[in-house]
Amino acid sequence: MSIQPVPGIGDVAPSDHPSRSDGIIRGVSELIGGPLGDHAVALDRPVGREGRFWTAARIVLALVCLTLALHWVQKSPCQDGAWQNNVQYTRMCYTDVLALYYAEGLNEGKVPYADHPVEYPVLTGYFMGAIGLPVHALGVDNPGINQGQWFYNLNALVLSALAVATVAVILSLRRRRPWDAALFALSPALVLTATVNWDLLAVGLAAFGLLAWARRHPATAGVLLGLAGAAKMWPLFLFGPILVLALRAGRLRAALTAAATGAVALIAVNLPVAIPYRENWERFFDLNTTRPIDWGTLWYIGRYLDGRISPSAPGDLGPFEWLNAHISALNWLSYLLFGLACLGVAALGLLAPRRPRLAQLAFLVVAAFLIFSKVWSQQFVLWLLPLAVLARPRWGAFLAWQFAEVCYFAAFYGELLGAATTRPVFPEGVFVLAASLRLITVAVLCGFVIRDILQPERDPVRATYADDPDGGVLDGAPDVGWLPRRRQRPELEAGTPAGTPA
Repeated sequence: MSIQPVPGIGDVAPSDHPSRSDGIIRGVSELIGGPLGDHAVALDRPVGREGRFWTAARIVLALVCLTLALHWVQKSPCQDGAWQNNVQYTRMCYTDVLALYYAEGLNEGKVPYADHPVEYPVLTGYFMGAIGLPVHALGVDNPGINQGQWFYNLNALVLSALAVATVAVILSLRRRRPWDAALFALSPALVLTATVNWDLLAVGLAAFGLLAWARRHPATAGVLLGLAGAAKMWPLFLFGPILVLALRAGRLRAALTAAATGAVALIAVNLPVAIPYRENWERFFDLNTTRPIDWGTLWYIGRYLDGRISPSAPGDLGPFEWLNAHISALNWLSYLLFGLACLGVAALGLLAPRRPRLAQLAFLVVAAFLIFSKVWSQQFVLWLLPLAVLARPRWGAFLAWQFAEVCYFAAFYGELLGAATTRPVFPEGVFVLAASLRLITVAVLCGFVIRDILQPERDPVRATYADDPDGGVLDGAPDVGWLPRRRQRPELEAGTPAGTPA
């Protein structure tokens, strides 16, 4: 994607420096001498003109490699698969990747879906088989190797490469703000959850899909987002913000192209399994339909509150306990609330004083799904990480959210250990408090994003870019004439960056 000039600055804008623009980093910088000075010319050159090896982008890429190495070390006590005395909980190193090598029959050479139902969408099943079956074949010829450990480490290598690629995508989308990618690269949640499951497969594909959209290749973007949705369902939600913003900008052809190619990719990946192995293919949908309230969700917090309130009569169920006993009603209520949230995001996208950026609406939609879902696993934080960085690259609220995720991670393993030993590690209220803190911080992030949409002059990305660097065909496009227009100051018109004279 070409870099658009910012009026009054020249052909290439200087990069953003967090020690100047972000209050948290400015304060922390006082420990090492304060913000970058006005005369630090060598460090303040525009992106692409630094003239030195350790550029911001290379530093951020090195940081994410360090973060992933720390994650591997954190998971190392569980890599041999000899989980004795609940070490997977006491050392907080449990990973589905290793456990499911055996649970899904890969250690016996079973082909996903053909020989065994898999609880994940098909591309994740393909991915498991593509690594697991060769490891099994190697183990047959070399009985001395630890197949589970080989399987985990090969998965960790590929998933880590996808995490590095995601950072590279963020750097490409934010060439004038390279330090934004450090939010992802240094995320504590990435240290703790990178290989708990295969979520980074969908994250990486979705990131490349957003990059393709930003570079005005809607068909490619649709294919990549469709493939991401075939790995985990949530990337399919990104088509909604694309369609809403395209409707406002009069660029529906590109959005419909992306949606159509995404549907083709999704169907093409699913059909080879759905037709011959329908029952095994439906395992993912059956599991999610019949699953009760899971740990750490809004509904779980409600069940806890039900238990604190005395029922009106013996045997009566509180509202959340009743929902847990009536899964169909729980499903429909969850879908309804998520649908209403999506309608609210669509209305915001169409009626905001200035057309929102794609990443802002995408973050709100995925966050709403997690808030109202009956399942919110520990590694789902990875879904929001790149979207949060692109939507609102501010360190304060981001770090508060990450602190909440770390607290939830520790409380979750305490809860697991208590369930395994039947001896509670701490009162249930501690776990509920950690879950509530996670939910509240995500909701607060949503509030900040909504505020930036309604007051675009507060949007840090628009302080650097004229419009939407992720928007592709939407970037700089005027709104269609039939939408109601709210009165706004001239400096908020599309094409003029916040803080720049109109």
